[in-house]
Amino acid sequence: MGDDSEWMKLPMDQKCEHKIWKARLNGYEEALKLFHRIKDEKSPEWGKYLGLIKKFVTDSNAVAQLKGLEAALAFIENAHVAGKTTGEVVSGVVGKVFNQPKARAKELGTDICLMYIEIEKAEVVQDELIKGLDNKNPKIVVACIETLRKALCDFGSKIITLKPVVKVLPKQFESREKAVRDEARLLAVEIYRWIRDALRTPLQNINSVQLKELEEEWVKLPTAAPKQTRFLRSQQDLKAKFEQQQAEGGDEVDGDDDDEAEAAQVDPYELLEAVEILSKLPKDFYEKIEAKKWQERKEALEAVEALIKNPKLESGDYGDLVRALKKVIGKDANVMLVAMAAKCLAGLAAGLRKKFGTYAGLVVPTILEKFKEKKPQVVLALQEAIDAVFLTTTLQNISEDVLSVMDNKNPSIKQQASLFLARSFRHCTPSTLPKIVLKPFCAAFLKQVNDSAPEVRDAAFEALGTAMKVVGEKAVNPFLTDVDKLKLDKIKECADKVELVGTKGGGGGGEKKAKPAAKAPPPVEAPAKPSGPPKKAPPAKTAGPPKKGKPASAPSAKSKKAPDTKEIVETELSPEVCEEKAAAVLPASCMQLLDSSNWKERLASMEEFQKAVEQMDKSEMPCQALVKMLAKKPGWKETNFQVMQMKLHIVGLIAQKGSFSKTSALVVLDGLVDKIGDVKCGSNAKEALTVIGVACSLPWTAEQVVSMAFAQKNPKNQAETLNWLANAMKEFGFAGINVKAFINNVKTALGATNPAVRTSAIALLGVMYLYMGAPLRMFFEDEKPALLSQIDAEFEKMQGQSPPAPIRGTKKAGADEEGDAAEEEEVDSGAGDSVDVLPRTDISDKITLDMVSKISDKNWKIRKEGLDEVAAVISEAKFIQANIGELPMALKGRLSDSNKLLVQQALNILQQIATAMGPSLKQHVKNMGIPVITFLGDSKANVRAAALSTLNAWVEQTGMKEWLEGEDLSEELKKENPFLRQELLGWLAEKLPTLRTVPTDLMLCVPHLYTCLEDRSGDVRRKAQDALPSFMMHLGYEKMIKAAGKLKPASKDQVVGMLEKARAVMPAKPAVPVKAAASKPASSAPAAKPASAPARNQSPSEDFSEPEPKPDTKKAKPAGPAAKKGVVGKKPPVKAGAKDEEDKSGPIFIHVPNGKEQRIKEEKTLKILKWNFTTPRDEYVEQLKAQMSTCLAKWLQDELFHFDFQRHVKAIGAMIEHMAPECEAVISCLDLILKWFTLRFFDTNTSVLMKALEFLKLLFTMLSRKNYQLNDYEASSFIPYLILKVGESKDVVRKDVRAILTMLCKVYAASKVFPFLMEGTKSKNSKQRSECLDELGCLIENFGMNVCQPTPAKALKEIAVHIGDRDTTVRNAALNTVVAAYNACGDQVFKLIGKLSEKEMSMLEERIKRSAKKTPAASAKQERPQREHPANPNATFLRKPAQEEVPNKLKIMYRTYRIQARAQNAHLEQSAPSIPKEFQLDLDVFENNHTCAREIPDLVQHKLDEVLEPVMIPERKIRSVSPHFDDIHNSTASTINFVISQVASGDINTSIQALAQIDEVLRQADKAEAMSGHIDQFLIATFMQLRLIYNTHMADDRLDKKDIFKLYSCIIGNMLSLFSMEILAREASMGVLKDLMHGLITLMLDSRVEDIEDGQQLIRSVNLLVVRVLEKSDQTNILSALLVLLQDSLISTAGSPMFSELVMKCLWRMIRFLPQTINSINLDRILLDVHNFMKVFPKEKLKQLKSDVPHRTLKTLLHTLCRLTGAKILEHMSMIENRNESELEAHLRRVVKHSANLSGLKSDKCSEKGALRSDDKVIMAKVSDILSEIFKKIGSKENTKEGLTELYEYKQKYSDADLEPFLRNTSQFFQSYVERGLRMIESEREGKGRIQTSTVIPQHSTDSYLPSSSTVPISSNGEDMNAAAYYERLKILRQRRGLENSTPEEDRPPLSSLRPSVASSTDMLHSKLSQLKESREHFQQEQSHSHSPTRSSSPASNLDDLKKRLERIKSNRQ
Repeated sequence: MGDDSEWMKLPMDQKCEHKIWKARLNGYEEALKLFHRIKDEKSPEWGKYLGLIKKFVTDSNAVAQLKGLEAALAFIENAHVAGKTTGEVVSGVVGKVFNQPKARAKELGTDICLMYIEIEKAEVVQDELIKGLDNKNPKIVVACIETLRKALCDFGSKIITLKPVVKVLPKQFESREKAVRDEARLLAVEIYRWIRDALRTPLQNINSVQLKELEEEWVKLPTAAPKQTRFLRSQQDLKAKFEQQQAEGGDEVDGDDDDEAEAAQVDPYELLEAVEILSKLPKDFYEKIEAKKWQERKEALEAVEALIKNPKLESGDYGDLVRALKKVIGKDANVMLVAMAAKCLAGLAAGLRKKFGTYAGLVVPTILEKFKEKKPQVVLALQEAIDAVFLTTTLQNISEDVLSVMDNKNPSIKQQASLFLARSFRHCTPSTLPKIVLKPFCAAFLKQVNDSAPEVRDAAFEALGTAMKVVGEKAVNPFLTDVDKLKLDKIKECADKVELVGTKGGGGGGEKKAKPAAKAPPPVEAPAKPSGPPKKAPPAKTAGPPKKGKPASAPSAKSKKAPDTKEIVETELSPEVCEEKAAAVLPASCMQLLDSSNWKERLASMEEFQKAVEQMDKSEMPCQALVKMLAKKPGWKETNFQVMQMKLHIVGLIAQKGSFSKTSALVVLDGLVDKIGDVKCGSNAKEALTVIGVACSLPWTAEQVVSMAFAQKNPKNQAETLNWLANAMKEFGFAGINVKAFINNVKTALGATNPAVRTSAIALLGVMYLYMGAPLRMFFEDEKPALLSQIDAEFEKMQGQSPPAPIRGTKKAGADEEGDAAEEEEVDSGAGDSVDVLPRTDISDKITLDMVSKISDKNWKIRKEGLDEVAAVISEAKFIQANIGELPMALKGRLSDSNKLLVQQALNILQQIATAMGPSLKQHVKNMGIPVITFLGDSKANVRAAALSTLNAWVEQTGMKEWLEGEDLSEELKKENPFLRQELLGWLAEKLPTLRTVPTDLMLCVPHLYTCLEDRSGDVRRKAQDALPSFMMHLGYEKMIKAAGKLKPASKDQVVGMLEKARAVMPAKPAVPVKAAASKPASSAPAAKPASAPARNQSPSEDFSEPEPKPDTKKAKPAGPAAKKGVVGKKPPVKAGAKDEEDKSGPIFIHVPNGKEQRIKEEKTLKILKWNFTTPRDEYVEQLKAQMSTCLAKWLQDELFHFDFQRHVKAIGAMIEHMAPECEAVISCLDLILKWFTLRFFDTNTSVLMKALEFLKLLFTMLSRKNYQLNDYEASSFIPYLILKVGESKDVVRKDVRAILTMLCKVYAASKVFPFLMEGTKSKNSKQRSECLDELGCLIENFGMNVCQPTPAKALKEIAVHIGDRDTTVRNAALNTVVAAYNACGDQVFKLIGKLSEKEMSMLEERIKRSAKKTPAASAKQERPQREHPANPNATFLRKPAQEEVPNKLKIMYRTYRIQARAQNAHLEQSAPSIPKEFQLDLDVFENNHTCAREIPDLVQHKLDEVLEPVMIPERKIRSVSPHFDDIHNSTASTINFVISQVASGDINTSIQALAQIDEVLRQADKAEAMSGHIDQFLIATFMQLRLIYNTHMADDRLDKKDIFKLYSCIIGNMLSLFSMEILAREASMGVLKDLMHGLITLMLDSRVEDIEDGQQLIRSVNLLVVRVLEKSDQTNILSALLVLLQDSLISTAGSPMFSELVMKCLWRMIRFLPQTINSINLDRILLDVHNFMKVFPKEKLKQLKSDVPHRTLKTLLHTLCRLTGAKILEHMSMIENRNESELEAHLRRVVKHSANLSGLKSDKCSEKGALRSDDKVIMAKVSDILSEIFKKIGSKENTKEGLTELYEYKQKYSDADLEPFLRNTSQFFQSYVERGLRMIESEREGKGRIQTSTVIPQHSTDSYLPSSSTVPISSNGEDMNAAAYYERLKILRQRRGLENSTPEEDRPPLSSLRPSVASSTDMLHSKLSQLKESREHFQQEQSHSHSPTRSSSPASNLDDLKKRLERIKSNRQ
């Protein structure tokens, strides 16, 4: 026992490590309890046990271990830090738990593993379990497999990575232990559930018996896709969805589809291990494959065939093997060997997949050529081979090879090529089959459809049909313009038969949506079209080459469109025909004077000609005839310049207005060129040429014009022609220009003797350079040095400029723009395709076999000679085609040459090829480009430099995409060569930041990048660190961190640190090119700077003209400098630093109308990311940058998002300067500015932070001055991040943040700031916790307890938790905050804070005592809070959404009332009671004054002892109408508003007080009308309170249920009073009634109410209230409300079915009373609601519901309406749109027709009785109304006795009255109650004598407040009631004053009796109502009307006494 006592005293953590097992057991038990007790998962308490958890699970004692496992499981489940222990704990579980004999231990071990997976640690758990499979103990192996199976079953294949599991699974089937094999079988079955047939391949080599067993098990599995049943912590939304589906019975069709798609995505290939086969090839393979005997060749092929059966092959150099197989296919005479070789190639392609793409270009031409073989088995093998090869590459890469055989003489080759393309197209999508690729194929197919061989034609049709199916008819039709209808139908027929790969479910799903996808690219690409011109450099483009390559991309895209535009073809007409046609459209005088000798007559003729042309219609204009008339003698030799000018102008008009053909153009071009150099007519000639260029396309016009000009000898004409062409290129763009034709003429011009011609030629070259870039110079390298230097100087001028956006010639192509978007996308991915317009030479025939053999010779000199020959061929050709024969493989061999000089020469040739081949180089990247990277690792610096230069030259042409795809780069980085690593990383660091997007394969490089970070070489480490930001820019911080998670712990920490640093300097991605063509010319306009920014960044759908005028309208001052700099704005930006300072003039904030509202809307609809993060990720920064681009000046945005912090400081300085003058624009983009500053809060640089805080202080001061109120969107994006900085270690920062928080309360409600601060108290940073608590204390001190959100109780409980904090400052702050609350609400604070420990409570009490001395002073200060500035009362409401109007109104009234009440109290204390002057207060001052937000004032309590003492009532005097009548009225309304606002209070007592006051008003008929206009507001407050009780109070066990019952009673009493007055009840609107009925029905169904004492009575009262609401409300509104409520309840699946039933019961009741209420109902509205109901629930859907009652209810309603209104009901459908389509109209017509038929049958029978019935109906209706009123009184709790009395008297008067219809539908209990009541009255009246009255006592006017039930009924003979009745009445009055106890059976007491008197509020309300009443003009008349004479008398003394007391009480009530 002594030992026990020792360890029993130890703390828990020491017990857990104690050597005695009992001590450990006890420690584990304590730990288990503690872990369940700690509610906060982020509590610091958890950190103490991190090191112990492994010991919990590895305890050596079995009993203790069990308890330890339970404790460990609790820790993992509840602790936020549990993930840190995953590796060690799971390892312990595998080693020490899974081998235990106890099943419970294993079960707990498995649960621990699964729990770790649930907290996002699946990878670590899986690794440990897979390690456990190698354990020698079979029990552990079985348990590990079982755990893996359970994990997969619960979490699914998305969470559990199957590849490593599948890899080790076959080994488990070989185990000697049966238990292991059985468990492995179960795991295999489970895996098969998730990935289906993908598992077959990895398990194909296991024992056949086992495989058979598995097959049998697999067959039994259900076909439905499995579901994830357990979810990670991050998947709680999925969990909720899953649970909902389970609850609803599993309607999971959608989910199944998704999961099946996911299951189909598992690729068996990914699960396989790659096999290395190159080393396994026979040593003599290459000798045998070339042996003369076919048997030996066959043996070699068989060896390969056996090896390629492995489905996945290791990557390696397969070049030699592929060449050997290619040789067999191409040259072997034995067709059997050809087929074998083809199979081997297919196997290699399938095994290597994308890695085989390098060799695709090598083998495709050979296979295509071999299709000449006719043997089916060979053809089949070749088809399989080429299909397999296609899947490893892209269509674009092999297009040249395929096109080259499409014209082959052999029909078999053509047929098979077309069939191959048809099969290939099926794997394509519209994006992978763009027009640029499809166009040449279509041209080839169109030739083949006319081929003589039918099989070739059929194959071409099939290929065209497949293409049409893939990209859609719209994309293919432009290529089929010349195809006749028969052939077109055949193509369409083929298209219909085609089944794409995607539709079978085997491939990607993209093919299913071929047509829609074809349309998808345009919106994406649309902005990119003009992106070339305004932008300078290509870094913004994904893979564009540097500098000049990119600008050409846009024009080149358009060049493809030019041929698609329809060309006007016209035959040449004879002169006679022309004259005849011209005469038909021209005036006769004009025709006669055309060739007059008098120039004036010719001029007059031209004027008439011009007028006629201007008036002609395009369709009737004979262009050729007209221009030939103009060319008629003297024609173009006209000597008078005026006539000539007119003639040239008319040519332009005809070309512009008519259908101008090339035939017509040829008539005039010669004459125009002849006049182009003329001083007077030259400009007209140029204009005419330009218009002809528009009509006939510039390329054709320019070619004709230039050739004609240089055919002449006139140098002036030549120079001006070149000038015109240079200008035309800028206007039209470079699309379709025939460069070669111009180059020859330009060379001629350069050699001209006339300097003007040479100058014009050089200027033209400068313009061409804009579009073509550096390749243009290659055409002029042979020119003289002097001339070349001039050309270079011109090119230098153009350096860095972008070509302008084309402004002409684009309209005709506009129709094709959408279709060509895909083509442009292709252009975007590579270099500028304008280089493709260059004349390219096919050099494949010059690369002879002799040359290739030389390059491969053993003698290095001959090899060099071969390389020299290649270089000479390329130099001679200048620009070459992609087909270069065998050269790639030969050059690749030289790259590995032992002679470094030859390696360098090979690299130089590759560089030369890159420049010469242009963008077509892409297809050679894998073959020739990737091997160059290896030479970055060469030991010689000059070789490395040559390799780098070659790489850059290639990338300039191809872009980066092809280089980054696949594993090639990662394989190179893997090599441990320091030179290679540092050069490659340096190259990547340079290139990656210029790209917008990268292939996902870049992720493969990351592990090797991390290895380089720890390389032995310092240079490598440095380069790797430099490359980190570039990688992170594309992959994102999250992915990089995740990849680092797989490193060893030591490495991981180091790498994570580097990643954090890299994140700070991560470059921003280049902006996506946007539509900027419009902004270019705009920049010359005034205010160019601000105007262009919005235009540049708006989406195409927006109106670009809208934002532009804004800066102009702002102020002339800022617009001035911008206007000045208009021209500067046009120049492309060179560098941020190089800009002139003047560029920064003008406004920097741009006001975009409705911009903020649009952003709020987008964030709400989740179109953009919500601004919510722990650390800002790059996507948030990118999003903010994009949003700010429209709101800020460009230079400012560049500064704000620069990685250099000094730029940030400068930018903030500029923002401070511009804030005041541009405050409106600042407010319009305030949300974005605040978001940017939140990013700065995450910076570590103090200078930026201090500058940011300085700006924010000025900003909030400005906002406060402007009376601006932050909206919730702005606040939630900023305040949480500001609060982070309140915990900053530097005092100066904290001080500024505190100042900002204080200012914040001026622009944002303090009660809304409160929750943010509460959230801040949960931080791990103790400084932040203490500062937040201090701020909370200040808020409570300044604004009272109402600032506490969501309720004071919840808030104070959370604050009180911090009293026990470890940190002293936090404890003190928490205590001070609670003391502030104590000062505000007194001892109630102890109830609000809940239970505290003794120690904490003593600390709190001590602190309260210490602060007690200061409290009076503090409270005195609180009474008169000061604010310096008045606020605009409307500021708050201007920006609020409509739905918040009511709550805000209530808040404002609430504040106003408090001010009035406080002022009144102060006044009453100082002087005698009089009418307070609160009406004179300036309420506007207080409305926005947040210091007024005090707690609700305690109402003054009065003693009620003197209630029965007589009070002298002063005589009333009739006063004149008050001049301040409106003021009084307004004040009364505001008071009522305030009282109503209190009804919805969270405090029960406050709500009851408010209800009591309203009850006082409602009970007095003369005062109740003051409630008019406030009914909706009151009802809203009421159902808000009902909702609060239902959701909050009823769930709170601490609240006394009696209080809740009392509150319910008050609410129901108030409602009954309200709905007893029909005038007020009818004011309730439809929406409010709907919500009220919802609240009441929910209350009736609340089972918790029944548990309260007298709960049944409460529900009966609610039932009575519902009936009252149905009867008294506006019948249209209530019927409409019930229909909408029924619709909502049927839609909602979460609600109770009883709810719908009760709503329908209400509807049935309404239907029953329709005959009485039909005239007061707006049928149009009701029918509209029914129509809307039937739209949501059509007849069929309604019938499918579980119950048919809704259907019957609707049907009955419509039938009743039809019966009551007849055919007229069809006239009440005016509010229904498209009524003809409405199901309602059809139904009504059927019902009307049916009832008409029935009425026809009955009309004869009814005619006789009709006259009699009409009179009876009137009488019966009156009787019915009287009895209805009487029974309503009986049903009312207050009036039941009066009702019974009236019913008794009615029966006495009408003894034959039939009560049966009124009692039939009531309960048995009610019927017996009525009978019993009638009997009692009868016996009472018969048993006692009646007392005669002789005097008449008029009632006092104030009696009118009493309900009708308390008035004394008078008998029919004029006798009054007896003394007992008076006594009863007195008793009721006494109860209402709280002087007697009331019983449930007696009348309901007034609400005021439920609480002590609330005199102050009530009296004030009464006084105002009195004043209002007295001020009315007809006060006296109303007074006289309100007197209701009553007969009463008594000879007895006791009766007189009773009457006196009654009068005294009534007087007191006044």
